[in-house]
Amino acid sequence: MNSKRSLPLLRTLVATAAACAAGGAAAQISDNVIKIGVLNDMSGLYADLTGPGSVVAAKMAIEDFGAARKGMKVEVIGADHQNKPDVGSTIARTWYDTDKVDVIVDVPTSSVALAVNQITREKGKAFLVSGAASSDLTGKACSPNTIHWTYDTWMLANGTGSAIVKTGGDSWFFLTADYAFGHALERDTEAVVTKSGGKVLGKVRHPFPGTDFSSFLLQAQSSKAKIIGLANAGGDTINSIKQAAEFGIVKGGQNLAGLLVFLTDVKALGLATAQGLIFTETFYWDQNDATRAFAKRFSEQAPRNNYPTMIHAGVYSSVLHYLKAIEAIKTDDGAKVIEQMKKMPTDDPLFGKGTIRADGRKLHPAYLVEVKKPSESKGPWDLYHVRATIPTDQAFRPIADGGCSLVK
Repeated sequence: MNSKRSLPLLRTLVATAAACAAGGAAAQISDNVIKIGVLNDMSGLYADLTGPGSVVAAKMAIEDFGAARKGMKVEVIGADHQNKPDVGSTIARTWYDTDKVDVIVDVPTSSVALAVNQITREKGKAFLVSGAASSDLTGKACSPNTIHWTYDTWMLANGTGSAIVKTGGDSWFFLTADYAFGHALERDTEAVVTKSGGKVLGKVRHPFPGTDFSSFLLQAQSSKAKIIGLANAGGDTINSIKQAAEFGIVKGGQNLAGLLVFLTDVKALGLATAQGLIFTETFYWDQNDATRAFAKRFSEQAPRNNYPTMIHAGVYSSVLHYLKAIEAIKTDDGAKVIEQMKKMPTDDPLFGKGTIRADGRKLHPAYLVEVKKPSESKGPWDLYHVRATIPTDQAFRPIADGGCSLVK
């Protein structure tokens, strides 16, 4: 072979081989491991409604997906963000930069989630939000790397707020946790109340987390508002309701609206205290045979044999769909996986069939529930009546109203 003629050919072959190698690498899993980081409150105010239970839910999703059988190596790690944005941000950066985490899931506490949302975008990873509530995650803070899975403040406000105003609760006083989540929930609920013809007579913001709500409840009581809207969650909601009972607020003719209440909150309060409370959920364990089977399996592994909250259900559902997307495109590149997740219809035993919008909002029905009377309950976790199903097309904010830059 002529060496002068063969040199360009050799260069072409080398270039082609390099391109093929690069293409092959792009179609592989980084480090041959899909690493999932469950970031939440493992020991504090929200530990029961997210916490170690979310790690259980993620592992159940991996098992049900059949990762080992399909030759996919998937690992789960967990960390406690202590409900602090600086702590959560540090963990997220370390996970992405050092520990080779591919996706972060859960993340209650909206201020932490909004920080992780930005870091995830910078690092080109994936973020599946189940625990945080702020509707800004699919609005002004939307990201091509994030999907907001389970619920949000717009859904809560429109489900609970509009239902209560329609039944005569047309004057409100807000007791609000003083951080991003509380502010967003108060904002979205106030908008629904006023749009529905109601009035907001006052509002007060309490420290997060809070312990003594007496002065705030006295202000709410003196306002004479028909409804005291609790724009808080977890231990704050539990303590607010307990202390309101001590002050005789409900007996005095005012009603409490739990704007974000979880199964574990009702269990902690007890039916005698929580009976009649109305709020909105997107998952209840006693919906059908599939949800009941999931709850039983979950309880066998969860701390104190707790039953799953909607956040745990969201972690399971989102991780399952994430793994399906990776299987489809053969890469764990964050933005590409999120893009594929949006293309694929969702389908799982907990939420059924659904879709994911361009703004990152996962769509499924929501449910208006009422806490049972003690005499109506047939078991330790038989806590709700489902009063109404809010259809998928009504459960979440219209995509055109969010102000998301991803929406054309």
